[in-house]
Amino acid sequence: MARPKTTPRTVDNPSVAEVTLQQLLEAVADPVRRSVIAQLATAGHDISCGAFDLPVSRSTATHHFNVLREAGIIHQHYQGTTKMNSLRPDDLDARFPGLIQAIIDSCVRENDQVTEVR
Repeated sequence: MARPKTTPRTVDNPSVAEVTLQQLLEAVADPVRRSVIAQLATAGHDISCGAFDLPVSRSTATHHFNVLREAGIIHQHYQGTTKMNSLRPDDLDARFPGLIQAIIDSCVRENDQVTEVR
């Protein structure tokens, strides 16, 4: 008997049309989530969940990634068994013109200041 094929892992990324301004603003209110945004913006490429420099446990980091994904700020997908993250600035800019770039810029500046202090 042939071994059954496994179903590829998927992540439910919401449509940006489903995202509310309240949800987006609540997502960026937390400094850990702003750090995720800054790290993605400065990297310029997808980053795996485990590669972020975050001051929280893995389970807490997972919560923060979920909040960002549900707010439409990040897109998550699997590459093999690794969950990858990327920003969604174009999608969000279509829904909230100019807002996401201002948020990204602020997060990068804030993260740079925190890095200098460390």
